[in-house]
Amino acid sequence: MIRTKRSIAVSKTRQHLEPGPIVLISSAWKGKTNIMTLGWHGMIAYEQVITYIWDANHSFEMTRQSGECVINVPTVDMLDTVVAIGNCHGKRIDKFTKFDLTAAEAAEVNVPLIAECYASFECQLSDDSLIEERGLFIWDVVKAHVAPTPKNPRTIHYRGGGHFMIAGKAVDMRRKFKRGNL
Repeated sequence: MIRTKRSIAVSKTRQHLEPGPIVLISSAWKGKTNIMTLGWHGMIAYEQVITYIWDANHSFEMTRQSGECVINVPTVDMLDTVVAIGNCHGKRIDKFTKFDLTAAEAAEVNVPLIAECYASFECQLSDDSLIEERGLFIWDVVKAHVAPTPKNPRTIHYRGGGHFMIAGKAVDMRRKFKRGNL
């Protein structure tokens, strides 16, 4: 299913990535595209994300050379595709074609969004100082796209050893929440 997304403030990226869902990183370099499944990421500022990409992964060199990527957030309906993407190598196949995914045009980067994903965050490399030693990429989110529905998406969370958890019921704690403490 192709999801219609609306633009949101990039400062709201944290709301969609903080819980640590599995993401699909799309990349592009020299006319080629790739998608990888990734669980090693985190917010380091309201508009910055850090990812770990193994240097043996095809996306490592593509993102390093281009300095761009899109972090796409799939939902539970894409679980089989998410696992299958992680089980194959992008050097040998076009994953957009193999998995029948729609490459949607990005607004700020030269990397396609995955239209079937709930959210897509266009990123530009902010700091490359940890790539060589640690495989860590620090990204500035330059454009954020989120589908208006569902309000509380059922995202996929990796628990290791081939086990996943699906995000459950959302709980509203605004009455008890102290601003600035989280």
